This record gives sequence, structure tokens and C-alpha cells, in this order.
Amino acid sequence: MEKNRYEKGRRFKERSFVRTPESLKSRPKAEDVAVAMSDEGSAPQVAVGGIREVRELLEKEPMRVHRILFKQNSGDSRLYALQKQAKKNHVHVQQVETRILDSYARPNQGVVALCNEKSLLPWSEVEQEFLEAVQNKERKLIAVATNIEDPRNLGACIRSALGLGVDLLLLPAKGMCGITPTVAKTSAGALEKMRICRPENLEAVIAELKKVGYQVLGLDADTETNLAAFDFAEQVVLAVGGEDVGLPPFIRKQCDAVLRIPMKADAHSYNASVALSLGLYEWARKRL
Repeated sequence: MEKNRYEKGRRFKERSFVRTPESLKSRPKAEDVAVAMSDEGSAPQVAVGGIREVRELLEKEPMRVHRILFKQNSGDSRLYALQKQAKKNHVHVQQVETRILDSYARPNQGVVALCNEKSLLPWSEVEQEFLEAVQNKERKLIAVATNIEDPRNLGACIRSALGLGVDLLLLPAKGMCGITPTVAKTSAGALEKMRICRPENLEAVIAELKKVGYQVLGLDADTETNLAAFDFAEQVVLAVGGEDVGLPPFIRKQCDAVLRIPMKADAHSYNASVALSLGLYEWARKRL
């Protein structure tokens, strides 16, 4: 399957990215963006190749980096040191073949960083605000999206989150598509307005919120608790998982309740963005 995706990416004209993180401050020109390893209908992520360039990204904008691809079995001590730096910054790393690296950016010196459309927030930047909300009796709604691989689905989640009163969207450090141009386009402008946080440890953050009094809720078909009749608290964490895998176990075990969205018996499931939208709407209907 990986070979087929690669061959599909080769149909695009090969391009080299202008390898300087400074160019991330504005949208790069089309000819400067590497197009590969993505659906033909999806705009690609910005790919930055090169040891010095990726190191500079990690030093200046680590929350802009979605993941970093390293050459398999390179034996290069510089790449090993860079990988340690990436892990220290809690950036997901992968070992891949040279041909995959080359499909994203040339030259690359054995490393390519795939970048989000904007820098995400670290938990430390918003932690105090959300932990103190319970004590200050402030209404807060936090959405959690996990295991979403389709950028259109994630973009729709962001759009609904902004429209239905979410104060913060939490994303895991790995297991998700990045904030790609397709995510930005599908969000219809909501991406720039929505606060999105990528904690170092999502499980620990949810546990911390639960400890101070947040009601932690999940959306899943495998439950008898009906969303429509549920009584929401003033501070809520509402989580949704990907269509194929549902809620991750580490979230489900922390939930005060897992809620089922009404659905006809012969229907299969809602996709993640629709499920999140329906869950948020029920909260907003009673609160906004």
C-alpha cells in the first residue's frame, strides 16, 4: 500500500522546498512546496529538509512541527542528535526509506520536518486559565479529538468547535493528521481563531482537569447513556475518537460518562466531525 501511495505522489511535478524556516512566516510559493505522499485532492504539508533547517525549526518553532521523518539506519551522528532533540520537544519522529524523504523535499540530508499551518499551543501556556476556571466558577468547554487521519474531518471539527463555543481544542502529539492546508481550508477560517493545544502528555492533562473538577465525557456508540438526556456540568471535557478505532482506552477509562448519539439501528456510525458537532450542539443548546 505504501508503494501505491508513493507512486501516486510521483505523478506530481517534483519540487524543492526553499529550506529556511523564515519562509514559514508566510505561505510559500507553489513551486517551493514539495508535493508527495498525500491524496491528490489534498493540499500538501509544508516540508522542510536539511539538518540545519530542521534544527532551527525545533529551536524556534517546535510547536509548528507536526512530525519529523528520518532516514532509516543512516549511521549519521548528527541525525541521531537531532532525533534526541525532537523527542525532547515531544515531536513525533519516524524512520523511513530514502525514497520517501526524497518525495517530500530535496536535498534533505536524511531528515524532513512536516509542518503545521500554524504553531499549536503548549499546555503550559493555557494551564492556569483552565485549572482556575472551576474555582472561579467560569464555564469552560474543552474538546478533544484523537485518531483523526482525514484532514477534511479535522478541519470540520475545528469549524464546529469554534461555532459551538469550545474554548480549547486538545490534540494528541501523534496518531493524527497534521494541521495541513486542507485542514485550514475545510475549517473555513476557524483555524486562525480556534485555540488548539498539543500537550506533551494528553492523558496526564485530562487527568489533571478531572482532578480539579472537570466532567470528562466521551462520545461512542458502545454505550447505553443517551446524549440527549445528559446533564452537563459547567466545566466539560468532551472527547471524540476516529471512526475506525473510537475513543482511545486512556481517555475512555477517565470518562465520567460515555455518551451515545441517537442513531437508527441499520446505520453504521457517524464520522468524527459529525459526532463531535452533535455532541457540542447538545451542550450549546442547553448553555448558549
